[in-house]
Amino acid sequence: MVSMDLSVRIGSLELKNPVMTASGTFGYGEEYAEFLDLSRLGAVVVKGLSLLPKEGNPPPRIVETASGMLNAIGLQNIGIQRFIDEKIPFLRTYDTKVIVNFFGDSIEEYVAAAERLSSVEGIHGLEMNISCPNKQAGWCIFGTDPRVTTEVVGAVRKATKLPLIVKLSPNVTDISLMAKVAEDAGADALSVINTLTGMVIDIKTRRPKLANRTGGLSGPAIKPVAVRMVYEVFKAVKVPVIGMGGIMHGDDAIEFLLAGATAVAVGTANFVNPNATIDILDGIMAYMKDGKVEDINLLRGAAHAI
Repeated sequence: MVSMDLSVRIGSLELKNPVMTASGTFGYGEEYAEFLDLSRLGAVVVKGLSLLPKEGNPPPRIVETASGMLNAIGLQNIGIQRFIDEKIPFLRTYDTKVIVNFFGDSIEEYVAAAERLSSVEGIHGLEMNISCPNKQAGWCIFGTDPRVTTEVVGAVRKATKLPLIVKLSPNVTDISLMAKVAEDAGADALSVINTLTGMVIDIKTRRPKLANRTGGLSGPAIKPVAVRMVYEVFKAVKVPVIGMGGIMHGDDAIEFLLAGATAVAVGTANFVNPNATIDILDGIMAYMKDGKVEDINLLRGAAHAI
Protein backbone atom coordinates (compact mmCIF):
# COMPACT_ATOMS: atom_id res chain seq x y z
CA MET A 1 0.00 0.00 0.00
CA VAL A 2 1.49 3.35 -1.08
CA SER A 3 1.19 6.08 1.56
CA MET A 4 -0.20 9.30 0.15
CA ASP A 5 0.29 12.90 1.16
CA LEU A 6 -2.70 14.84 -0.17
CA SER A 7 -2.07 18.05 1.75
CA VAL A 8 -1.54 21.32 -0.12
CA ARG A 9 -0.86 24.91 0.86
CA ILE A 10 -2.75 27.99 -0.32
CA GLY A 11 -0.59 30.78 1.02
CA SER A 12 -0.57 30.28 4.79
CA LEU A 13 -3.60 28.01 4.60
CA GLU A 14 -2.99 24.25 4.73
CA LEU A 15 -5.69 21.97 3.29
CA LYS A 16 -5.84 18.24 4.08
CA ASN A 17 -6.47 17.60 0.37
CA PRO A 18 -6.88 19.74 -2.78
CA VAL A 19 -10.64 19.33 -3.33
CA MET A 20 -12.77 22.40 -2.66
CA THR A 21 -16.28 23.43 -3.59
CA ALA A 22 -16.80 26.25 -6.08
CA SER A 23 -18.64 29.29 -4.79
CA GLY A 24 -22.26 29.54 -5.86
CA THR A 25 -22.71 25.81 -6.40
CA PHE A 26 -22.67 24.52 -2.81
CA GLY A 27 -24.86 26.99 -0.93
CA TYR A 28 -23.52 27.59 2.57
CA GLY A 29 -22.52 23.94 3.11
CA GLU A 30 -25.53 22.72 5.06
CA GLU A 31 -27.51 22.17 1.84
CA TYR A 32 -25.17 19.26 0.97
CA ALA A 33 -24.40 17.92 4.43
CA GLU A 34 -26.93 15.09 4.17
CA PHE A 35 -25.23 13.80 1.01
CA LEU A 36 -21.56 13.80 2.05
CA ASP A 37 -19.20 14.25 4.98
CA LEU A 38 -18.02 17.86 4.73
CA SER A 39 -15.02 16.95 6.89
CA ARG A 40 -13.53 15.00 3.98
CA LEU A 41 -13.22 18.15 1.86
CA GLY A 42 -10.09 20.25 1.70
CA ALA A 43 -12.25 23.36 1.96
CA VAL A 44 -15.83 24.54 1.64
CA VAL A 45 -16.12 27.75 -0.37
CA VAL A 46 -19.50 29.28 0.36
CA LYS A 47 -21.86 31.23 -1.86
CA GLY A 48 -20.75 34.82 -2.51
CA LEU A 49 -21.66 37.33 0.18
CA SER A 50 -22.16 41.08 0.21
CA LEU A 51 -22.55 43.47 3.12
CA LEU A 52 -26.32 43.57 2.67
CA PRO A 53 -28.63 40.82 1.27
CA LYS A 54 -29.13 40.80 -2.52
CA GLU A 55 -32.13 39.50 -4.46
CA GLY A 56 -30.12 38.86 -7.60
CA ASN A 57 -31.46 38.98 -11.14
CA PRO A 58 -35.12 38.32 -12.09
CA PRO A 59 -36.08 34.83 -13.38
CA PRO A 60 -35.57 32.89 -15.54
CA ARG A 61 -31.93 32.83 -14.52
CA ILE A 62 -30.74 29.27 -15.19
CA VAL A 63 -30.79 27.49 -18.55
CA GLU A 64 -29.31 24.12 -19.48
CA THR A 65 -27.37 23.98 -22.73
CA ALA A 66 -26.19 20.98 -24.73
CA SER A 67 -22.84 20.99 -22.91
CA GLY A 68 -23.19 22.96 -19.71
CA MET A 69 -25.24 25.33 -17.62
CA LEU A 70 -25.87 29.01 -18.24
CA ASN A 71 -26.71 31.03 -15.14
CA ALA A 72 -27.49 34.63 -14.37
CA ILE A 73 -28.28 34.39 -10.66
CA GLY A 74 -26.76 37.81 -10.09
CA LEU A 75 -25.10 36.99 -6.75
CA GLN A 76 -28.30 36.55 -4.70
CA ASN A 77 -27.26 36.08 -1.08
CA ILE A 78 -28.37 36.46 2.55
CA GLY A 79 -25.82 39.10 3.49
CA ILE A 80 -22.80 38.87 5.76
CA GLN A 81 -24.57 39.33 9.09
CA ARG A 82 -27.08 36.49 8.56
CA PHE A 83 -24.21 34.29 7.40
CA ILE A 84 -22.35 35.00 10.63
CA ASP A 85 -25.45 34.44 12.78
CA GLU A 86 -26.91 31.37 11.03
CA LYS A 87 -24.31 29.58 8.90
CA ILE A 88 -20.89 29.81 10.51
CA PRO A 89 -21.96 27.99 13.73
CA PHE A 90 -22.94 25.00 11.58
CA LEU A 91 -19.76 25.05 9.51
CA ARG A 92 -17.59 25.23 12.63
CA THR A 93 -18.75 21.72 13.57
CA TYR A 94 -16.84 20.20 10.62
CA ASP A 95 -13.12 19.49 10.31
CA THR A 96 -12.60 21.41 7.10
CA LYS A 97 -11.43 24.88 6.09
CA VAL A 98 -14.07 27.51 5.40
CA ILE A 99 -13.38 30.04 2.67
CA VAL A 100 -15.86 32.87 2.19
CA ASN A 101 -16.42 34.26 -1.29
CA PHE A 102 -17.38 37.93 -1.13
CA PHE A 103 -17.93 40.93 -3.38
CA GLY A 104 -18.95 44.59 -3.36
CA ASP A 105 -20.40 47.19 -5.68
CA SER A 106 -17.58 49.61 -4.88
CA ILE A 107 -14.04 49.45 -3.55
CA GLU A 108 -15.34 50.73 -0.22
CA GLU A 109 -17.85 47.86 -0.03
CA TYR A 110 -15.15 45.29 -0.82
CA VAL A 111 -13.01 46.69 1.98
CA ALA A 112 -15.87 46.84 4.49
CA ALA A 113 -16.91 43.26 3.69
CA ALA A 114 -13.34 41.97 4.08
CA GLU A 115 -12.94 43.77 7.40
CA ARG A 116 -16.21 42.38 8.75
CA LEU A 117 -15.46 38.79 7.70
CA SER A 118 -11.89 38.87 9.00
CA SER A 119 -13.02 39.14 12.62
CA VAL A 120 -15.24 36.04 12.52
CA GLU A 121 -14.08 32.82 14.17
CA GLY A 122 -14.24 29.85 11.83
CA ILE A 123 -13.44 31.69 8.60
CA HIS A 124 -10.03 30.54 7.36
CA GLY A 125 -9.71 32.45 4.09
CA LEU A 126 -11.39 34.91 1.73
CA GLU A 127 -12.08 34.51 -1.97
CA MET A 128 -12.60 37.88 -3.63
CA ASN A 129 -14.96 37.80 -6.61
CA ILE A 130 -14.01 40.50 -9.12
CA SER A 131 -15.23 38.57 -12.12
CA CYS A 132 -18.94 37.70 -12.09
CA PRO A 133 -20.33 38.10 -15.63
CA ASN A 134 -23.90 38.56 -14.39
CA LYS A 135 -23.54 41.99 -12.83
CA GLN A 136 -24.30 44.96 -15.02
CA ALA A 137 -23.09 48.55 -15.36
CA GLY A 138 -19.45 49.10 -14.48
CA TRP A 139 -19.07 46.12 -12.12
CA CYS A 140 -17.06 44.05 -14.59
CA ILE A 141 -14.19 46.53 -14.65
CA PHE A 142 -13.05 45.21 -11.27
CA GLY A 143 -11.82 42.11 -13.05
CA THR A 144 -10.98 43.35 -16.52
CA ASP A 145 -9.27 46.72 -16.01
CA PRO A 146 -5.72 46.22 -14.66
CA ARG A 147 -5.70 49.64 -12.98
CA VAL A 148 -8.96 49.00 -11.13
CA THR A 149 -7.92 45.45 -10.25
CA THR A 150 -4.74 46.81 -8.67
CA GLU A 151 -6.72 49.36 -6.70
CA VAL A 152 -9.43 47.06 -5.35
CA VAL A 153 -7.15 44.08 -4.55
CA GLY A 154 -4.60 46.40 -2.95
CA ALA A 155 -7.28 48.02 -0.78
CA VAL A 156 -8.64 44.66 0.40
CA ARG A 157 -5.13 43.35 1.01
CA LYS A 158 -4.65 46.13 3.58
CA ALA A 159 -7.99 45.30 5.20
CA THR A 160 -7.42 41.63 6.03
CA LYS A 161 -4.71 39.31 7.33
CA LEU A 162 -6.60 36.21 6.18
CA PRO A 163 -5.32 34.37 3.10
CA LEU A 164 -6.70 36.34 0.15
CA ILE A 165 -7.70 34.49 -3.02
CA VAL A 166 -8.70 36.52 -6.09
CA LYS A 167 -11.12 34.90 -8.55
CA LEU A 168 -10.20 35.86 -12.10
CA SER A 169 -12.42 36.38 -15.12
CA PRO A 170 -11.80 34.38 -18.32
CA ASN A 171 -13.49 37.17 -20.26
CA VAL A 172 -10.25 39.04 -20.90
CA THR A 173 -7.69 39.11 -23.69
CA ASP A 174 -4.75 37.91 -21.57
CA ILE A 175 -5.56 36.19 -18.26
CA SER A 176 -1.88 35.81 -17.36
CA LEU A 177 -1.59 39.62 -17.35
CA MET A 178 -4.55 39.95 -14.97
CA ALA A 179 -3.10 37.18 -12.80
CA LYS A 180 0.18 39.06 -12.46
CA VAL A 181 -1.69 42.27 -11.66
CA ALA A 182 -3.61 40.54 -8.85
CA GLU A 183 -0.47 38.90 -7.50
CA ASP A 184 1.42 42.19 -7.46
CA ALA A 185 -1.50 43.85 -5.65
CA GLY A 186 -1.31 41.34 -2.80
CA ALA A 187 -3.26 38.20 -3.68
CA ASP A 188 -2.06 35.06 -1.88
CA ALA A 189 -3.65 32.78 -4.49
CA LEU A 190 -5.76 32.93 -7.64
CA SER A 191 -8.96 31.11 -8.61
CA VAL A 192 -8.96 30.31 -12.33
CA ILE A 193 -11.57 30.56 -13.86
CA ASN A 194 -15.00 32.06 -13.33
CA THR A 195 -17.71 31.35 -15.91
CA LEU A 196 -17.58 32.39 -19.57
CA THR A 197 -20.20 34.84 -20.80
CA GLY A 198 -22.77 33.20 -23.08
CA MET A 199 -26.32 33.43 -24.42
CA VAL A 200 -29.13 31.04 -25.37
CA ILE A 201 -32.00 32.20 -27.60
CA ASP A 202 -35.48 30.64 -27.69
CA ILE A 203 -36.22 30.19 -31.40
CA LYS A 204 -39.99 30.17 -30.77
CA THR A 205 -40.16 33.47 -28.91
CA ARG A 206 -37.03 34.80 -30.65
CA ARG A 207 -35.86 36.19 -27.36
CA PRO A 208 -32.94 35.31 -25.05
CA LYS A 209 -34.00 32.61 -22.57
CA LEU A 210 -32.42 34.39 -19.60
CA ALA A 211 -34.12 37.51 -18.27
CA ASN A 212 -30.62 38.96 -17.93
CA ARG A 213 -30.09 38.03 -21.63
CA THR A 214 -26.53 36.81 -21.00
CA GLY A 215 -25.20 34.47 -18.34
CA GLY A 216 -22.14 32.58 -17.19
CA LEU A 217 -21.45 29.25 -18.90
CA SER A 218 -20.10 26.46 -16.70
CA GLY A 219 -19.69 22.70 -16.97
CA PRO A 220 -17.77 20.35 -19.28
CA ALA A 221 -17.88 22.76 -22.24
CA ILE A 222 -15.48 25.19 -20.58
CA LYS A 223 -12.95 22.68 -19.21
CA PRO A 224 -10.43 22.87 -22.07
CA VAL A 225 -10.49 26.68 -21.85
CA ALA A 226 -10.01 26.55 -18.07
CA VAL A 227 -7.14 24.05 -18.26
CA ARG A 228 -5.39 26.25 -20.83
CA MET A 229 -5.80 29.32 -18.63
CA VAL A 230 -4.48 27.52 -15.53
CA TYR A 231 -1.49 26.42 -17.61
CA GLU A 232 -0.82 30.03 -18.68
CA VAL A 233 -1.36 31.54 -15.22
CA PHE A 234 0.92 28.94 -13.58
CA LYS A 235 3.75 30.16 -15.82
CA ALA A 236 3.05 33.83 -15.07
CA VAL A 237 2.85 33.92 -11.26
CA LYS A 238 4.47 32.46 -8.15
CA VAL A 239 1.33 32.26 -5.96
CA PRO A 240 -0.82 29.08 -5.90
CA VAL A 241 -3.53 28.60 -8.51
CA ILE A 242 -6.90 27.00 -7.72
CA GLY A 243 -8.20 25.41 -10.90
CA MET A 244 -11.90 25.21 -11.73
CA GLY A 245 -14.18 24.93 -14.73
CA GLY A 246 -16.00 21.78 -15.78
CA ILE A 247 -14.43 19.32 -13.32
CA MET A 248 -16.83 16.36 -13.29
CA HIS A 249 -14.54 13.42 -12.46
CA GLY A 250 -11.22 12.67 -10.80
CA ASP A 251 -9.38 12.57 -14.12
CA ASP A 252 -10.58 16.13 -14.85
CA ALA A 253 -9.08 17.28 -11.57
CA ILE A 254 -5.78 15.56 -12.40
CA GLU A 255 -5.60 17.55 -15.66
CA PHE A 256 -5.83 20.80 -13.71
CA LEU A 257 -3.10 19.69 -11.28
CA LEU A 258 -0.81 18.73 -14.16
CA ALA A 259 -1.48 22.14 -15.75
CA GLY A 260 -0.27 23.84 -12.57
CA ALA A 261 -3.15 23.99 -10.10
CA THR A 262 -2.37 23.48 -6.42
CA ALA A 263 -6.02 22.77 -5.61
CA VAL A 264 -9.26 22.33 -7.56
CA ALA A 265 -12.81 23.56 -7.03
CA VAL A 266 -15.88 21.58 -8.10
CA GLY A 267 -18.89 23.54 -9.36
CA THR A 268 -21.56 22.41 -11.82
CA ALA A 269 -20.91 18.73 -11.02
CA ASN A 270 -22.54 19.31 -7.61
CA PHE A 271 -25.89 19.86 -9.36
CA VAL A 272 -25.56 16.58 -11.28
CA ASN A 273 -24.19 14.48 -8.43
CA PRO A 274 -24.41 15.87 -4.87
CA ASN A 275 -21.52 13.57 -3.87
CA ALA A 276 -19.34 14.73 -6.77
CA THR A 277 -16.65 16.33 -4.60
CA ILE A 278 -16.03 13.08 -2.71
CA ASP A 279 -16.12 11.01 -5.90
CA ILE A 280 -13.54 13.36 -7.40
CA LEU A 281 -11.34 13.12 -4.29
CA ASP A 282 -11.55 9.32 -4.49
CA GLY A 283 -10.67 9.52 -8.20
CA ILE A 284 -7.56 11.58 -7.43
CA MET A 285 -6.48 9.04 -4.81
CA ALA A 286 -7.03 6.15 -7.24
CA TYR A 287 -4.86 7.89 -9.84
CA MET A 288 -2.10 8.42 -7.27
CA LYS A 289 -2.31 4.81 -6.13
CA ASP A 290 -2.14 3.47 -9.70
CA GLY A 291 0.81 5.72 -10.50
CA LYS A 292 2.53 5.16 -7.15
CA VAL A 293 2.49 8.93 -6.50
CA GLU A 294 3.22 9.50 -2.81
CA ASP A 295 2.87 13.30 -2.72
CA ILE A 296 0.17 15.12 -4.65
CA ASN A 297 2.40 18.17 -4.94
CA LEU A 298 4.60 16.16 -7.34
CA LEU A 299 1.79 16.37 -9.90
CA ARG A 300 1.60 20.17 -9.88
CA GLY A 301 2.68 21.59 -13.24
CA ALA A 302 4.06 18.28 -14.50
CA ALA A 303 2.66 18.99 -17.96
CA HIS A 304 5.08 21.88 -18.30
CA ALA A 305 8.03 19.49 -18.39
CA ILE A 306 6.99 18.17 -21.81
